[in-house]
Amino acid sequence: MLIEFDNHDIQRIAERVVELLKPLLKSSPQKDDREIILDVNGLASYLKVTKSWVYERTHLGEIPYYKVGKFPRFRKKDIDQWLNSNFYLPVDRLEGSKKVRLLSK
Repeated sequence: MLIEFDNHDIQRIAERVVELLKPLLKSSPQKDDREIILDVNGLASYLKVTKSWVYERTHLGEIPYYKVGKFPRFRKKDIDQWLNSNFYLPVDRLEGSKKVRLLSK
């Protein structure tokens, strides 16, 4: 079986394909979001903490960071992973106010 399309048919098919792909492309994670580099001010704002808290955790080696000259820089995807690895859930009330650390996958 041989099917022939004229230019008008091809144009309509292409427009329909684009129409169907647009929602999928909009909902996909933005690569730029994962590659964001934060400075101390940006990280403090992102975590809603003070700059001194960020400096202290950096000095103690508790937060993943990079040094650019003498300045610490933080990759957002590393910080998000660090946050997920520090997630705690409260234990059953019978055991008091202890917390359980969830192990990352």
